[in-house]
Amino acid sequence: MRNRFDEQLDELNRELIEMGTMCEEAIASAAKAMSTRDLELAQKVGSNGSAIDQMERDIESRCIKLLLHQQPVARDLRQISAALKMITDMERIGDQAEDIAEIVVFLDGRAVKEMTLIEEMARATIKMVMDSVEAFVSKDVPLAEAVIEYDDVVDNYFTQIKEKIIGLITNGYVDGELALDYLMIAKYFERIGDHATNIAEWVIFSVTGEHKQA
Repeated sequence: MRNRFDEQLDELNRELIEMGTMCEEAIASAAKAMSTRDLELAQKVGSNGSAIDQMERDIESRCIKLLLHQQPVARDLRQISAALKMITDMERIGDQAEDIAEIVVFLDGRAVKEMTLIEEMARATIKMVMDSVEAFVSKDVPLAEAVIEYDDVVDNYFTQIKEKIIGLITNGYVDGELALDYLMIAKYFERIGDHATNIAEWVIFSVTGEHKQA
């Protein structure tokens, strides 16, 4: 019975890793579409979002079955409850990657040339998501803690971008609607960073039993 339960836990881990990888790819594609103004790539991000949603439902179903039909010990309960929390954040990351891609499509090639900061922010956010997934895979508590600390970097990027956009609008260097679209993109990246932080916190909980919120 325990061997079967361990096999199902291993499958749960594999599914979580697969979902995390899908989220990484969605953000990277949305960021690339933004940088290159590739509308076709942006549209693919939206069409792939349903796959992440399906993964969330599949993993949630597996977790519930493990809880109902097996007899998990405390460590197992931590792992399963952390998985349920993590998939919610992963699904939201997928949604926000879609939101960024939708704005890219709406912009239809228009860009704020002065906004190289947003590309740097995108790279920082992708790093957070990749590291949070890696921390889960390797059960690496120090890496998860580093992800939580790195959220300050992403938040700082958002502050800089917001101030830059306000300055551009104030001085009439950019169309207000276009600038606000870019501010929304930055906000979505900032939220993705928050979700990566949440994932890292649940990784720590699954390993140590302690849930430390940033």
